[in-house]
Amino acid sequence: MRVILAEDSTLLREGLVRLLAEEGHDVTAAVGDAVALLAAVERDPADIVVVDVRMPPTHTDEGLRAALEIRRRWPRTSVLVLSQYVEKRYASELLSAEGGGVGYLLKDRVMQVGEFLSALERVAGGGAAFDPEVVRQLLARTTRTDPLARLTAREREVLSLMAEGYANPAVAERLHVSQSAVEKHVNAIFDKLDIHPSSGFNRRVLAVLRFLES
Repeated sequence: MRVILAEDSTLLREGLVRLLAEEGHDVTAAVGDAVALLAAVERDPADIVVVDVRMPPTHTDEGLRAALEIRRRWPRTSVLVLSQYVEKRYASELLSAEGGGVGYLLKDRVMQVGEFLSALERVAGGGAAFDPEVVRQLLARTTRTDPLARLTAREREVLSLMAEGYANPAVAERLHVSQSAVEKHVNAIFDKLDIHPSSGFNRRVLAVLRFLES
């Protein structure tokens, strides 16, 4: 796949370039700030962009704002945020956007190279990969009735795997059931959680948010 990297740490950036090249991926650009990132995508949109949140000049949220702009201007380019920080102001907008091809991982919690590469490939393929800790920090606990109480044990298993970013075929493989069975469970989950197609957001992400909030 064709990858653009945006990371202000030269050491980490060069390490990622070497890692991806060794795995057979084509790193078309490796930059150190959000302005250079947008320029690189405009010149030659890649399959996926890997971007940090805090980048020059202010080291606040430049990377995440650039990620949102990329999703708006180049929707076919997937985005994987790889950061030490959870930027609450824009992260929820990124995670809730319609369509796949979005991920948000925390550097300190990516323990294995294979885990990172698997998430990268999943997001580039139109799927999702986000750290549950990211989502938990975006949610405020409430005293309302648990919305998951209506789900069956199997539906909760399916939703748990969805929260890990697995698509329906992978869920079916892990639960040793047919893909059609998983699709029925997913539709039942949407119905029971009152998540309708007209919501304007990615229904899988909304279901996962409800799951992680409980």
